[in-house]
Amino acid sequence: MDRTTVTQLSSESTPRRTISINSDLGESFGLHSFGNDAALLETIDVANVACGFHSGDPETMAQTVELAYQKNVKIGAHPGLPDLVGFGRREMKLTASEVESLLLYQVGALNAFLRRTGAELNHLKPHGSLYGMLARNAELMTAAAKVCELFQVPFFGLAGTEHQKVCTELGIPFIAELYVDLNYGSEGQLLIKRRPEPTNPEAAAQRVRRALEEGVVLAEDGTELRLDFDSICVHSDANNSPAVALAVRDALR
Repeated sequence: MDRTTVTQLSSESTPRRTISINSDLGESFGLHSFGNDAALLETIDVANVACGFHSGDPETMAQTVELAYQKNVKIGAHPGLPDLVGFGRREMKLTASEVESLLLYQVGALNAFLRRTGAELNHLKPHGSLYGMLARNAELMTAAAKVCELFQVPFFGLAGTEHQKVCTELGIPFIAELYVDLNYGSEGQLLIKRRPEPTNPEAAAQRVRRALEEGVVLAEDGTELRLDFDSICVHSDANNSPAVALAVRDALR
């Protein structure tokens, strides 16, 4: 499958954009398998691999890295809060130093599996509540940016938030995301539910088409949000996520 999708913007003077599809993978634990990793790897461009704190374990990390590498999918770290029971979706009070150490620990672990496989670390994308905490707090986001600087990788995050502002200030490459299976609040924040719900594939495709053509995404209350994005996230844990990813791929074509 040709994964690379290049979309020409409306103005002839505007350069073409390469937009990827990314997904959070490796979120199984021991004998308990979750997500649709194998199916999604046939469609996506970029895998965000769980690093063991919110989900995942050493063997799952090893298997996910190997499978993504075989499928020629780029691999990034998806570190989360140390909360297996809450799947990293419950906020914690952390200092900037604690955030930096949490990320260093998890990214370093994944990087070991990448080096053994022969793959390279592509990026850093925090998981769940940690992602939201960094979006709102410049001090915590600066700690994350330091980890990106150390490993010399981009940061995946939300445009217009502290994710982008801190990366711009510190010269860290930034990849803005669009979400098709989560709702947005009126101020552009993600509304993350504790349990995933299936997304209508056509609704996901329509969100992508409107975002490309008009630069607009509708918030849950109907507010029109203008969002820049370079990558589209499709979560792996809803039961129809492969169908959603295929619909997004078709919309990009």
